[in-house]
Amino acid sequence: AEEERPREKLLLLGVQKLTDAELLAILLGSGTRAHSALDLARQLLESSNRNLNTLGERSPKALMQIKGIGRAKAVTVVAALELGRRRQLQMPEQKVKIKKSKDAYRLLAPLLYGLPQEAFYILALNRQNQVLAKIPLSSGGLNATVVDPRLLFRKALDHGATAVIMAHNHPSGACRPSETDVSLTRKLKEAGELLDITILDHLIIAGDKFYSFADAGLL
Repeated sequence: AEEERPREKLLLLGVQKLTDAELLAILLGSGTRAHSALDLARQLLESSNRNLNTLGERSPKALMQIKGIGRAKAVTVVAALELGRRRQLQMPEQKVKIKKSKDAYRLLAPLLYGLPQEAFYILALNRQNQVLAKIPLSSGGLNATVVDPRLLFRKALDHGATAVIMAHNHPSGACRPSETDVSLTRKLKEAGELLDITILDHLIIAGDKFYSFADAGLL
């Protein structure tokens, strides 16, 4: 059957040889009388402008609007894409060294892109500015997220960090810092100095754009 071909291709050639549609078809498992799993997968991609990030933002209910996508298929796709997002939290064995704000953005953007609410993450770094961990701290509403300084520094100390890079997203798409962002950054910088933990940067991520407090001379 046509819907089995992506599985065979994966086994013969490896997962990297499959297209996005073929990978989705494997998740869907089967098609309908009128459409194969591969056809349904292509429809899913087309409905999201062939963008996996956009597809990952959609709820099971939204996916079920496509004819042939029932509850089980929709839940499977949403769960798989969420698993891919969570994979970004896992660091490779070789530690990544942060040399500039763009390096931190590349690590943190996949975790914050497309979220409907603000969320706050930190990178815990050693003295060589190598990343020890990516740590989620909080998530909030559309316009704000609450950060507990005690939790932030406890998490950093738990990983043996000597420096931290903070980041949060602006779902509005505007990456300029608010007065609250500036005040919070100043407060955390001062608290870090007491604990001998340096706040190297605070990134505000808005889609494919970001603002760096360090680049702006505010740290």
